[in-house]
Amino acid sequence: MYESFLTSISQKQWQRIGLARRAGVATPLFSIYSENSIGIGDLWDLRLLADWCRRVRMSMIQLLPLNDVGFTFRPYDADSGFALDPMYLSLEHLIEVDLKSFKSQINSLRRRFPPGGERVNYGVKAEKLALLLKIFKTSTQNKSTAFVKYRKANDFWLRDYALFKIVKEKNQGKVWEEWPAGFKAREACALQDFAEEHAESIRFHEWLQWQLLEQFSEVVRYLRDRKILLMGDLPFLTSRDSADVWSHQDYFKLDSSSGAPPDAYFFNGQRWGMPPCRWSKMEENSYDLLLERLKYAEHFYDLIRIDHSVGFFRLWTIPTSEPFETGGLNGTYDPPDERLWEAQGRKLLSLMIEHTKMLIVAEDLGTIPECSFRTLAEFAIPGMEVARWMRDPQALDGFKPPVKYRVNSVALLSTHDTASFNAWWEYEAGTVYGPLFKRLCQEKGVDFEAMKPQLFDSGKSFYNRLRWKEEISDAAILNRCLGRQDAEILEIYESSYREKERYWQYLGLSGTYREKSSKMLVAAALKKISEAASIFSVQLLQDWLAIGDLFKGDSWNVRINFPAVMNESNWSLVMPLALEAMQKLPVNHQIRAIHRQTNRR
Repeated sequence: MYESFLTSISQKQWQRIGLARRAGVATPLFSIYSENSIGIGDLWDLRLLADWCRRVRMSMIQLLPLNDVGFTFRPYDADSGFALDPMYLSLEHLIEVDLKSFKSQINSLRRRFPPGGERVNYGVKAEKLALLLKIFKTSTQNKSTAFVKYRKANDFWLRDYALFKIVKEKNQGKVWEEWPAGFKAREACALQDFAEEHAESIRFHEWLQWQLLEQFSEVVRYLRDRKILLMGDLPFLTSRDSADVWSHQDYFKLDSSSGAPPDAYFFNGQRWGMPPCRWSKMEENSYDLLLERLKYAEHFYDLIRIDHSVGFFRLWTIPTSEPFETGGLNGTYDPPDERLWEAQGRKLLSLMIEHTKMLIVAEDLGTIPECSFRTLAEFAIPGMEVARWMRDPQALDGFKPPVKYRVNSVALLSTHDTASFNAWWEYEAGTVYGPLFKRLCQEKGVDFEAMKPQLFDSGKSFYNRLRWKEEISDAAILNRCLGRQDAEILEIYESSYREKERYWQYLGLSGTYREKSSKMLVAAALKKISEAASIFSVQLLQDWLAIGDLFKGDSWNVRINFPAVMNESNWSLVMPLALEAMQKLPVNHQIRAIHRQTNRR
């Protein structure tokens, strides 16, 4: 079924990892922890996650970006596309330092920031950095041959990154566009004088990155010895306030912001803030920034997920002069000529495949042009198939059978940007998004407030999700309530009305569906997605743990990220038990059985 991958331009990457039907787990590193962690999961904890994977017959781990996020703690909006975040260092596995005199301080930090809890206490980062600085000052880094080699090998990005960190710190954390003119414009004299004055601080940040490389490399060796593949995450877009954009300002269109047009989930579209790439300027320097990022990621990953990969073909862009409140409404595609999209995407993806050993995996969710699907199929680049969105009007239940998913894909029950399976079932399935439906009504001259109690069940509608009343059982009743026929509203109705009942049938379950999710339901959904034709099946850790009913409280809160929302709940989810306890879970045998029955490993 997958042999054609070996005749594609991704041939060498597939030969390297093999054509096996693999199962895996996806998690942010900040969400997991061991009994020995200090406030947050660290690189060394990945060894225990790999041990658990072997117990449940999995051979893949997918991580969210591990790049240095400064103190904003948003993994897709990092200070650097190269540098890893030092908060993920294991203090007890640093190299070329004598930790004896720091044991009590390490233990004190662990007592003040114990692992676990409902949300990450990111206060640990500043405390960890303060202790790392003390350790650094006692190290022999000036005499370390390995450190000297590391600095030389990574000269393309390392010094600029370290400079960026210190200049930002000395300017009270302001974005680089608000720095004094000499620093903003990267005037050589200003930067040279500053670097000489702050040489030790700059060296500290370089030392941290060296420690991260050495420690992560050791962990990767552990995983590869156990035949566990690691999938990293390379955001297509680069944070505006980053060392990369500051160092290569001509590579980016700083008068524009990337985003997404309006859709069923975001009625105003999205405005992310990252500047679009100026591909013509990058090409003049052989795409050095893009290819160097791939080169550095190769130290750690076997596969690399390209977030928003469709951006290689075309990107929704919004002028920075546009009011923030309008979101992504008033944008255009770049390039504007649709006839250019395929050639641009093919060129950039071909370039990446040619210059990396990692298998590229494309996050191709959202509004996707047909040329993207065609190119991914030809290049044998796996895309993403999310069960709740896979529809087939020819199927009695309306859901596309997983055996008909793209073979070059990753089958998913949920993503880090969606509700977990339990939350989807309890709050989203069978509903419409309230703000979107209200806007549609307003655009069509329909009185939303008058229609709302006629169409929707308020007792089953939560979190801006409106559940259809059972009595709205066909299009004729819907049209009478609306006082008109409307194709757009009808399409929304037909895709969501009795969605729970149809999904229950899709899973092959008997009897009447239950409103609340259960261990039985999530296990059936995980088995179904594992049956997919997709070569990979990678599920969120919280969905796997839901088989054991391990999360307490409202399932709506068991979520990694609410896109386009800024709140303290985003990027802070913590799993309900330590990695050591996961090794002994009673449901491990059930997860293993799912993979054995569906021929995954």
